[in-house]
Amino acid sequence: MSSASAVTGTQRSGAVPTDPSRRRPHSYDERMRIALLPTCVVDTVAPQVGAATVRVLRRAGHDVVVPDAVTCCGQPAWNAGFAEEAALVARTTLDALAEADVDAICVPAGSCTTMIRVFWQELFHLVGDDAAVARAATVADRTFEFAELLDRFGDAPGGRHDAAVARHHSCHMLRELGLRDEAGRLLDGLEGCTVVPWPGDDRCCGFGGTFAMKQPETSVAMADDKIDGLLATGATELVGCDQSCLLHLAGRLERRGETAIRVRHLAEVLDEAAP
Repeated sequence: MSSASAVTGTQRSGAVPTDPSRRRPHSYDERMRIALLPTCVVDTVAPQVGAATVRVLRRAGHDVVVPDAVTCCGQPAWNAGFAEEAALVARTTLDALAEADVDAICVPAGSCTTMIRVFWQELFHLVGDDAAVARAATVADRTFEFAELLDRFGDAPGGRHDAAVARHHSCHMLRELGLRDEAGRLLDGLEGCTVVPWPGDDRCCGFGGTFAMKQPETSVAMADDKIDGLLATGATELVGCDQSCLLHLAGRLERRGETAIRVRHLAEVLDEAAP
């Protein structure tokens, strides 16, 4: 069960991830016009990730715009069980993305991508907004997580990055979107970059949005379990695609006095690796 379903006690009502073959707006080597949904976390506490995302996409040959009216995807309220409030927030972003004159939508976070692709249709169905359900389906068909988009629609940017990298597989990307190897392939394309084995790479970090506030002791214990394994890998960097997870793990590393490992979003790594 997803984080939203676990909190609200609901199961998914047919809102499943779209067949990837249906979400290919262009051939591999075509230039696309892409709408960026920065996400609330990136916009408010990690704007450098949003800027890096834009630069990497442009270097890959795409045009990037940020629709003026996009706000939140509604995930915090949805996870807390407030469907009406979540729909009120999400509808603004849905309208902005649906009306954007773009080929694809890029989201630098697996959790927000999941909200749009998996749960928006369920959300609007629950609140009785059939028109929004239809629009959400259309938006879902052209929405991609950042690593997924780069991996699927070239040219993936190369460069050099001398680091031993441990990858964090965030829950929404892995379990809801089925994305496991996309970020790894992008890192493998960087000279000097070594992805080190990490037995805990696919375990939940313990953040889970409101879960971290409602169950702080459990949340911290889950983060520490991952970090204990991380420290044994010899990694010099921890890289992931969900800034919320990365903030949680970075916070625990700092509180534990472990300052040797840098925690970074994939977009930052790819951006700085530019030749």
